[in-house]
Parts: sequence; C-alpha cells; structure tokens
Amino acid sequence: MSNLGAAYWRLWTSSGLSNLADGLVKVGLPLVAVQFTRSPTLIAGLAFAATVPWLLFALPAGALADRLDRRGAMLGANLLRGSLLGALALVVLLDLGSIWALYLVAFGLGVAETIHDTAAQSIMPQLVPGDQLSRANGRLYAVELTANEFAGPTLAGFLVATGAAVALAAPSALWVLAVAALLLVRGRFRVEREGNTTLRAEIAEGLRFLWRNRLLRTFAAMTGAVNFATSATTALLVLYAVGPASPMGLSEQAYGVLLATMAAGSLLGSLVTAWLERVLGRARCLMLSTVSAALLVGIPAVTVNPYLIGAAFFLGGAGIIGWNVVVVSLRQRITPPHLLGRMNSGFRLVAWGTRPLGAVAGGLLAELLGLRAVFALMALVVLGALAGMRIVTDTAMHDAERAPEGALLPDGGRR
Repeated sequence: MSNLGAAYWRLWTSSGLSNLADGLVKVGLPLVAVQFTRSPTLIAGLAFAATVPWLLFALPAGALADRLDRRGAMLGANLLRGSLLGALALVVLLDLGSIWALYLVAFGLGVAETIHDTAAQSIMPQLVPGDQLSRANGRLYAVELTANEFAGPTLAGFLVATGAAVALAAPSALWVLAVAALLLVRGRFRVEREGNTTLRAEIAEGLRFLWRNRLLRTFAAMTGAVNFATSATTALLVLYAVGPASPMGLSEQAYGVLLATMAAGSLLGSLVTAWLERVLGRARCLMLSTVSAALLVGIPAVTVNPYLIGAAFFLGGAGIIGWNVVVVSLRQRITPPHLLGRMNSGFRLVAWGTRPLGAVAGGLLAELLGLRAVFALMALVVLGALAGMRIVTDTAMHDAERAPEGALLPDGGRR
C-alpha cells in the first residue's frame, strides 16, 4: 500500500471511521438539542461542554501520551466515546433525554477527544519517515475531513429526521469499528523515557519547550484566535440556518448538505497543500488560509443565500486544512519524539482551549447583538491573526527544521 506502510493505512482506516462518528455527533447533538431548547446561550453551551476539556485535561493528556503506549490510549478513548453515545441513545429511546444529559455526554466525549487526538498526532512520526509527514498528514486529513465534515454532517441530518436515538446509536457503532481497525496496527508505541519524573515535572518540561520556541508559540496563538472565532460561529450556525424561524430557513437535511461544502473544500485542500507548499511557499499558504477562514466565519453576516455561503465554506475548508497540514507536519519535524505528546497538548491548550471561550462569547454576543453581529465580529478576529505572519516566515520555518536537536534557537529557546 505505497511506501507509507500497512500500519499507516490501518490507522488511516480507524481514523476515517472515528471521524465519521465525530461528524455525526457534531451535527447530530445540536439538532437533537434544538428539540429541547431554542435558547442561543443553551445551544452554545453544548459546544462549551464538548470543548472545555481542552482547557482542563489537555496537559495531562499530553504527558500520558508520552508515558503510555499511544495506540493503547487511542483505543481506550474510542471505547469510552462509543459507550457514552450508546448510553445516551438508550436514554433518548426511553424518553428520558434532556439538554442536561446532552451536556454531560458532550463533556465526556470532549475528555476522550483530548486523549485520542493528542496520541494520534504524536504517533504519526513513529509510523512514517519525516520526509513523508506532509504526504501522510495530507491523506489522513483527507479521510478525516471527508468523514467528519462531508459524510458525517450529511448523514446526520437524515438520521435525526429518522429519530434521535438512531442518530446517537450510529456513531457509537462506528467507534467500535474504529477500535477493531486500530487493533490491526501492530507494534509498540511507547516512547523511551529517561528517569522517573513526576507528571507535573513532565508537563512543565513540555510547556517550556513550547514557550521557548518563538515559531511554535506564534502558531499556537494564531490558531487559538481562529478557533475562538470559528467556535463562536459554528455553535450558533444551527440557529441561523435551520427551521422556518431561522434567517436561512433550511431543513435538517439541507443544513447537512451546507456543512458538506466545507468538507469538500477540506478534501481539496488536503490533496493540494503539499503541491502549494512547493509552488507558493509555506508562508503564503498560511496567509491565504487565514484570509479564507475570515471569509468562512464572516459570510453569513452579509447574506443568507445558501449558495454564496456554501462557496465561502468551500474556500474556508480548503484553507483551514491547508493550515493544519503545514503546521502539524512542521511541529512533528522539529519536536523531539519524547516531547511530542506534551508539546502537542500544550499547543492545543492554547490553540483549542479558546474554543469553549468562543462558544460562550458567541452565545452571549448573539443574545445582546443578534446572530449577524457575531459573524461580523469573528471575521475581524480572524483577520487580526494575520499579525503573526511577521514572525511566521519561510526562513524561520526552514531554520527551525535545520536546527539540530538541542541547538540554541534564535530567540533563546532550545530544540
């Protein structure tokens, strides 16, 4: 199966199944939630419950990814997610569901996500050579985003129309299948450690590495700003788009198709980013990605036309996945293997920890100013992230990759 190896493609299969489940949940939970409430604050609170674990558990998850077998951590996380959704499906089937039950399950899914995703990003350099990381990450993102953003949302609309319990049971079954595929990835994926240090000391070591690397901390801040804005808008998009009382007036099925346009763009971005890196350079790719993300979050402020919004979602999806391929591959190349889990978790504490804050801010701003104002303000937040491009240059990225492990970096940090 090409020079990426059989183990990689088994991980690829497991990731596709897991992300199809994610895609069903991401759209299915809010669609189930609007059956209990139409409050913008309560709906946005669901996104808060799902993402706040990145603030609470990201750092311990990273330390565990450097201590435990990374495949084993991924297996446990997917088993937890499948169990939670299966239990929620049973609760809804028995007509015992409530918005608070959705909150509880969303929080549990978020905890499992911190463990699974940190281990998944950290295991990649153990499966493929460094010079193949951009290619491997691009193909992994292709299946992840096709499943998570294209197939999952489209299917979720139809499943919710069939019944809430069915929409919740389907991702539970998919996570079980993802576990089965991951069991076929043979090998030991525990990183060798020196000494017997405490969890707290190991977390501190990872944070120091991230803070002392000017390039990585700039990437984290820029990603955090974009994630704050996208979380604020996606948490409210269901209210803006679904139902006869909404500005767009879409059905659940049409809403799933609208979200699928973003996935189609993401798929394109995952396939062409490596080529664009060579043609335009990484810095220009990242700048175009940021501008396209601003278009994605801002377009509903000026139109309710689903075709124009879909076009913006397509471009934004391509740009965001391009950013992920470039930045994640660079992080994997310049971080020592024994620190990769902790660096990833520290990075995501900043980059993803803004998501629950964005969800809360979006809900409160919508209550005060209306939905359209949230989209406009968040577009400005994304454009503000372009200030980081003064530091993120092709030369800076090239120098970071060339620096030998342990060498002093230009800003005083060490590899």
